[in-house]
Amino acid sequence: MENETRKTANQNEHHEERSQSTLCDFPFAVSSVADLLENYDAVTNACLKKVIVGALVAAYVWVIWNNRNSLVFNKRGNPLSIIVFGVSMAVNPYTSTLLPSFSSKTHTQTTPIFSIKPTKVTKTSRKLATIKCAALQSSPLLHFPNSISGDQPHQWNFFQRTAAAALDMFEGVLVSRETRTPLPKTSDPRVQIAGNFAPVPEQTVRHNLPVSGVVPECVNGVYVRNGANPLFEPVAGHHLFDGDGMVHALTETHRLVQERELGRPIFPKAIGELHGHLGVARLALFYTRSLLGLVDHSKGMGVANAGLVYFNHRLLAMSEDDMPYEIKITASSDIETVGRYDFSEQLTSTMIAHPKLDPVSGEMFALSYDVVQKPYLKYFKFSKDGEKSPDVEIPLDMPTMMHDFAITENFVVVPDQQVVFKLEEMMKGGSPVVYDKTKVSRFGILSKNAENSDDMIWVDSPETFCFHLWNAWEEPESDEVVVIGSCMTPPDSIFNECDENLKSVLSEIRINLKTRTSTKRSIVKESEHLNLEAGMVNRDKLGRKTQFAYLAIAEPWPKVSGFAKVDLVSGEVKTFIYGDQKFGGEPFFLPSGPNSDREDDGYVLAFVHDEKTWKSELQIVNAMTMEMEASVKLPSRVPYGFHGTFISSKDLAEQAQNQACSFWTEAQLVSAVIRFQLLKKIFPVVDKYKW
Repeated sequence: MENETRKTANQNEHHEERSQSTLCDFPFAVSSVADLLENYDAVTNACLKKVIVGALVAAYVWVIWNNRNSLVFNKRGNPLSIIVFGVSMAVNPYTSTLLPSFSSKTHTQTTPIFSIKPTKVTKTSRKLATIKCAALQSSPLLHFPNSISGDQPHQWNFFQRTAAAALDMFEGVLVSRETRTPLPKTSDPRVQIAGNFAPVPEQTVRHNLPVSGVVPECVNGVYVRNGANPLFEPVAGHHLFDGDGMVHALTETHRLVQERELGRPIFPKAIGELHGHLGVARLALFYTRSLLGLVDHSKGMGVANAGLVYFNHRLLAMSEDDMPYEIKITASSDIETVGRYDFSEQLTSTMIAHPKLDPVSGEMFALSYDVVQKPYLKYFKFSKDGEKSPDVEIPLDMPTMMHDFAITENFVVVPDQQVVFKLEEMMKGGSPVVYDKTKVSRFGILSKNAENSDDMIWVDSPETFCFHLWNAWEEPESDEVVVIGSCMTPPDSIFNECDENLKSVLSEIRINLKTRTSTKRSIVKESEHLNLEAGMVNRDKLGRKTQFAYLAIAEPWPKVSGFAKVDLVSGEVKTFIYGDQKFGGEPFFLPSGPNSDREDDGYVLAFVHDEKTWKSELQIVNAMTMEMEASVKLPSRVPYGFHGTFISSKDLAEQAQNQACSFWTEAQLVSAVIRFQLLKKIFPVVDKYKW
């Protein structure tokens, strides 16, 4: 796939006549107030550039002087040599960077995606040779696909190169100050991306992998899983959620393309870096770079590392900070990023990472939230053919963390919980992601076909924070909507450092639409408590009453030692443990067929990593018997990730046909129109027929 390239900023031609009384050298004559108003934007840009350059030079000298004893110079000498270095960067784009880095030496690889066909292999026992990987296990940061480079894009002009050098120097000072004290665990790269959480480079498609057992007939297609896989080594704070999306291969987001071109991470990391005054400085630094044309945030800043959905012949990778990115699976089972997808210019905002597909209507439902300006939340849906409905603005008092929601047969269930965004907290030295103890959590019930939020019903549910909701359904006989989710305490523990151990309790929340009250209970008995996070129900039953849920056993947190099949009615729990020192991620339930009478007739798929042998595999477990059905040995390490999906061979064929039809229909249409017009001129009688 071709990388996107930034267009260089067009330089305005300077007129010979200039006003002698102006403070800035405008690229036109300003002789009156009318001229000034007519050229307001250009005047503003010219003044801003002058002010920015002056401020940067002053700040540059001040910061260098005040930090002369603590700066990391990377053996480049005294502050005077740094100033010379800054000028040289403007002239020579190949000067190496000043930014300090965390050491990382070991190289590993991974498999892109997992293409599966049923096998007739008899059950065998393949004993793997033990591989000692002491170096791998001891190194907290294993490998980063790209090393940081000091190269600058060749299309930058002298002004941009000089500004870039000054801003890079300023960022180096920020990093130097940030690394004087230990980072909190929630933003320390040595914690967040240690061991098998560390990123991996891309690898070509491999076929004919060794299989133990028999791959079921229904497992015929491609299993893809999204996850965070930072392309570059962090220069400062980093949270697991900040990593670039890898759908095993890389998701080519607009952000990633620019950072690859610049040879270093440049976009701010929403969770790992935006804390306190340094976070404010980083935001100011980023938008200054954007104003000067050094980066372009207009086409999105997201990492597309969380969710995956296959909808209307397209595979979409998502995170709630951007639009979805379309992913194409090629005939060779490789993955290519098509690009940012706006549903044919219908979508103009971000979209959360967990849209919901109605298994009956084929519609897709989604939310979009904004952390800066109202409306903080919007709801919309897409028909099965991809036609978007108008946005429904949902009034909220403050921007709220809304990673997931639920649907029923007739309603959308929207959580408005206690984890909120307060950007002003950064000015006080804190995190913008805040657990607001004064706020009461609640759920909003809205008709799927609503045109506005006037009839939305809000019901309080105190002390409830569900990062994920697994299902919801209606029980008309009691006027209730039943919501199944994992309630986390402390609510902000995955974003902010906390001494209290995280608990994730599978819960049933009953919302009475008539009395507008709610109740909550733990589904699993206290004596059998497990931290259950990341999973699903049978997606063919989504929005309808289900008996079973398949959830990751998040122990020891944040690793996943196995998964649990939970009876949502009785609370009975059956567990499958991946093995000694083996850990995985989200269990994916794949039904054995569309006409099965049993809800649990299917298989659970999960990528599993052995931390003793440092090998990875795909485990396929029979959901009814909870026994291993097959294991496929993978040629390389697969890091722990987030959410996945399965695309059947039938859907893959339809995707390929749809892409081919889209291309040829357009080409043939143009050709047909041209030929028709020529025929009309040569043979007027043709016009009588409806061609």
